[in-house]
Amino acid sequence: MAEPRKPKVWEALVPVLALIAFLSTSILLFEASPQIPLIAATIVAALMALRLGYSWKDLEEGVVNTIKMSMQAILILMVIGMVIGSWILSGTVPALIYYGLQILTPAIFLTVACLICCVVSLATGSSWTTAGTVGVALMGVATGLGIPLPMAAGAVISGAYFGDKMSPLSDTTNLAPAMAGANLFDHIKHMAFTTGPSLLIALVLYTILGLRFAGKELDASSISAITDTLKATFNINPLLLIPPVIVIILVVRKFPALPGLLVGAILGSIFAAIFQSGVSLGGIIDNLHYGYASETGVEVVDELLSRGGLDSMMGTISLILCAMAFGGVMEKAGFLEVLARKLLSFAKGTGGLVLATEVSCVFTNAVAGDQYLSLVLPGRMFKTAFDEAGLAPKNLSRCLEDAGTITSPFFVWNTCGAFMYKALMVHPAAYAIYAFLNWINPIVSIFYGFTGITMEKAKPAEKAA
Repeated sequence: MAEPRKPKVWEALVPVLALIAFLSTSILLFEASPQIPLIAATIVAALMALRLGYSWKDLEEGVVNTIKMSMQAILILMVIGMVIGSWILSGTVPALIYYGLQILTPAIFLTVACLICCVVSLATGSSWTTAGTVGVALMGVATGLGIPLPMAAGAVISGAYFGDKMSPLSDTTNLAPAMAGANLFDHIKHMAFTTGPSLLIALVLYTILGLRFAGKELDASSISAITDTLKATFNINPLLLIPPVIVIILVVRKFPALPGLLVGAILGSIFAAIFQSGVSLGGIIDNLHYGYASETGVEVVDELLSRGGLDSMMGTISLILCAMAFGGVMEKAGFLEVLARKLLSFAKGTGGLVLATEVSCVFTNAVAGDQYLSLVLPGRMFKTAFDEAGLAPKNLSRCLEDAGTITSPFFVWNTCGAFMYKALMVHPAAYAIYAFLNWINPIVSIFYGFTGITMEKAKPAEKAA
C-alpha cells in the first residue's frame, strides 16, 4: 500500500473552512451547541485525509491518541464540578460573594466592581456565572449611580475573565495546559507574570475613571437583595474561607492537581456538614453528583448558586472530546503541520512565535465562534514549534489563555460575546475599550515574547517528553 502523501495548503484549509462554515451557521442561525458542527467538520477532515491515502485505522489511532492527551483535563473537570457543588453547599462560595459585596463604595465603584468579579470568578471558575449574576446586580448599581454602562460592563468583564484565566476551577485554565503539555499549577503561576501586571494596570485605569463619580450616593438595593438572601440561606462565617485558602496553599506547594482539588471537595463537604443546618450525608453525595439547586425565590441568587456537581461538566467534556476528534484527524493527516508551517514562515524568533500564536487565537475566536476552539486549534498547531524553539510548554499554554480565553467576549457572534451582550445588555463594540484587562493582557504577553521576559526554556525532562 502506498504511503499517504503530504497535504497541500488548500487541502489543509478545506476542513478549517468547513469548521468555520458549520460553526457559524449552527451558532448564529440556530443557536446550537458546537458539538455537532465539530463532528461534521471532523467528517470533512476525515474525507480529505482518506483522499491523501490514509486508512480509517490511521485516523482512528490519531483521534484516540489526541483524546488521551486531554484525559487529565477531563478528570480534573469532573473533580472541579464536585468542588463547586461542595463549596456552594458548605457556604464557601456564598461567603466569598457576601464579603466581596460589602466593600462597595461610590467613589471606587469601577475598581471594586472589577475586584468583586475577580473574587467571584476565582471562587467559581466561571466568567459566565459571574457576569450573569453579580455582574447583573452591579450593572443595576451603575445605573443608579449614573455611571456609563459600557464602563461598568468593561469592569465586570475584566474581573470575570481574570478568574476564568487564573482559577484552577475554570475549564479553560485546565484545557490550555492540556493542549500544550504543561502542568496545571505551573501554568497558573506562569500566567501570573502577564495577568498580574495587566490587572494592576486595569485597576489603575478604573480608579482614574471612577474619580469623577466620587461623592455620589450608592443605591445598594440590588446588592442588599443578594447579601440579605445569602445571609438568610447560609450560615455565613469567615471560617468558610478555609477550603479555598488550603487549595491555594496546595497550588503554591506544587501539590498534584487531582488530589489537591479532591481535598477541596472533601473539605467543602465536611464544612457543609459542620456549618450548614439540615445537610445530610445523602445530601452531600447528591450534591457532589448533581450540584447545588438554589430555591431562595430570589432569581439572581438562584441563578448564581444553582450549579456545580460532576454531572454539570459532561457538556464541556463532550465538547472537548469532539474538538479532540477534529484535532486528532487534522494532526494525523498533517493538516495542522502544513498550516502551522505556513503561519510560522512569517514568525521570526520567540517574539514572532508568540505573536503568531496569539493572532491565531484571536482569529479563531473571531471566525470559529467558540472560546474552546481558540485554545484547542492553536494549541495543537503551535505545540511542535514551541518544542523546537526549546521553550517550556507553559509558555504556549500561557499564550493560549492570554489571547484565546481573554478575547472571546469581544465578538458578538462568539458564544462568549453573545452571552455577555445578553447578560449585561451592552454591545461588545461599546464595552470592549473598557474591558482593560482583556486587551492589555495580550499586549503584555506579546511584549514579553519580543523581550524574552519570563519566556522560560524547557527543562531536560520536558525536552525528553
